[in-house]
Formats: sequence, C-alpha cells, structure tokens
Amino acid sequence: MTTQVRPQLTHMGINVYDIEKMEDFYTQVLGLVVTDRGKGKNFKADLVFMSVDPNTHHQVALASGRDPESPRSTINQISFHLNTLDDLRVMYHKVKEYGVEALKPLNHGVSWSVYFFDPEGNTVELYVDSPWYIAQPHGDLFDPGLPTEQIVADTLAMCQDDPEFQPIERFRDSVRARLAEEPS
Repeated sequence: MTTQVRPQLTHMGINVYDIEKMEDFYTQVLGLVVTDRGKGKNFKADLVFMSVDPNTHHQVALASGRDPESPRSTINQISFHLNTLDDLRVMYHKVKEYGVEALKPLNHGVSWSVYFFDPEGNTVELYVDSPWYIAQPHGDLFDPGLPTEQIVADTLAMCQDDPEFQPIERFRDSVRARLAEEPS
C-alpha cells in the first residue's frame, strides 16, 4: 500500500508596487523579521524574504516590479512543504501525469523546489528543506530524477562555495535571536 503524500502550505510570494513600504508593513505591523534579500537571477526582481518562524526560512516573499495596472491582489506563488526528496519525486511525477508540462526544478541550497502553473496560471511551488543555509535568492536547475545521495552531495558542494554557507540550525538560531529582539 502506497502512503499518500500531502504537501503542507507554508508560504506565499506577493508581487508588490513598493517593496520598502511592504517590508515596513510586514516587519513593523505583523512582526516578521527579514531573513534574506537580494536580486532574482531568473526572475529579475528585488526580493525580500521574511518569517516569524525560525524553522521556516520565509513565510512571506515580496517581489518588486508589480505592474501598476494590475488588479488589487497579485499572488506570486503558493508554496507547499514536503518532508523528503522522495516525496518531492512522487509529487513531481503526479503533476507531470496530470498533464502539466512546464515544470521547473530549482536547487535553492536551502531547499529543493519544483515550480509549475496550476490550471489558471498561478505559480505553485513544492519544496523540501535542505540541512544548509546559503544567501537567497539562489536557484540552479537540478534533476529530481537523480539519486538522493547525488542531489545531496551536489547541493553540499554548491553550498560550500557560498560565503554565507552554514548549517541551517545556525541560521535558525540567528533568526530566533532577531525575533527575540524585535518589538511585538
């Protein structure tokens, strides 16, 4: 009997008009802390990652460049957490079998993700955390069909080249410390 894989909703990305104003709102009003920021490699926007959970790299991702003519709300992505690379492979094949063609597997260093569009064109991300942290945004294509050991070894080698490389628990401890300092 096969165990059903059920992804857990963990974060959302939002396209924004004014990234500084939005960062101020989410940090000052809702109490999130900035966990990372940078310029997208493939998606040429300024990105700000924020969280209130040290175990979750980000719960909200802000992306600059929202079209001023766009409707009131624009979701950049809906993200679902999975427990293992095997679970990611199961879901990757399930999405392909459904008929989705434009799947994009990316190795973020902090996680392995597969991006695709739902039937109405909304971006969906399925991802698994890695045991390491590197500065975000980061995204290299990877093959989810490779053996887990090879994906892990390739990711570790890539991460060790990043000046921000550290075990994820050390990064989480730094987020915990910043959360303790932030006014509620």
